[in-house]
Amino acid sequence: MNLSGKKVLVTGADGFIGSHLLERLIEIGAEVTALVQYNSFNNWGWIDTFDKSVKDSINVIAGDVREYDCIKRVVKGNEVVFHLAALIAIPYSYSSPMAYVRTNVEGTTNVLEACREYDVKKIVHTSTSETYGTAQYVPIDEKHPMQGQSPYSASKIGADKIAESYYKSFNLPVATIRPFNTYGPRQSARAIIPTVISQILDDKLEIKLGCLTPTRDFNYVLDTVEAFIKVAESDLTLGEVINTGSNYEISIGELVTKISNIMGKEIAIVCDDNRLRPEKSEVNRLWADNSKIKKLTGWKPEYSLDDGLIHTIKWIENNMKYFKTDIYNV
Repeated sequence: MNLSGKKVLVTGADGFIGSHLLERLIEIGAEVTALVQYNSFNNWGWIDTFDKSVKDSINVIAGDVREYDCIKRVVKGNEVVFHLAALIAIPYSYSSPMAYVRTNVEGTTNVLEACREYDVKKIVHTSTSETYGTAQYVPIDEKHPMQGQSPYSASKIGADKIAESYYKSFNLPVATIRPFNTYGPRQSARAIIPTVISQILDDKLEIKLGCLTPTRDFNYVLDTVEAFIKVAESDLTLGEVINTGSNYEISIGELVTKISNIMGKEIAIVCDDNRLRPEKSEVNRLWADNSKIKKLTGWKPEYSLDDGLIHTIKWIENNMKYFKTDIYNV
């Protein structure tokens, strides 16, 4: 499926990955509707930062995936749906687990049901590598068991299984993309890379972090966005769960050293107990097997970790107004 000229809906379009996906869809000629979280300030998230020419080409609708009547109105008339809307912060899921069920499980069900009612031609549902929990073997392929090590990951497992059920029960044309750790411009300081960079740029010599030993598979946001596009375009992805990762792992401690070296700063790391997950909830190792997405779509990452970090550092340096380095961003 060529997305050029197609009517495409993106839920969660005001967020980090969603906003980059919007720009890419406009670039390839899609007719894009963006669902943003309703708020009384009429704030469109990162879409508010777009150039006017890009912003004017997007049909922006404020709503809530938890409300089925809203989702029905938004989905109607679209041929392709990228479903990214979700609560994603793991620490907050410990405080408000039910909010994650309502948004991630019930919200996903609303989107899928509306897509079924209006005969949407392709749905790309967004999962997360957190559904795997700590690796039982590496690299992690799509057959790896899923483990609910946090209320967040449990809610995403539920959402993934709902998507699977709609494919198997109703033949809904849904594919599930499972990104590993995406980073880049516009990511909030709740994530490790922007929190380290922003603290260093704020001339802090002691960087407050959580556990340094876990490993992650990091992917630059433009690579992740291209994976979304490829998964949507390919007929071979229907009914499939597909990892998006670099097939490379690095520990948090090694990552912090790499960032400080690129930035030319000597830092000390301070363990902040507030940033530690409960012991059994910490995901100790993530490393993606990306052979399936390569086989089905031809996708492969184009940005090295060093290149992606350099782009991210430059963006954060020019946008420090978005970062509050004196508080822990949950």
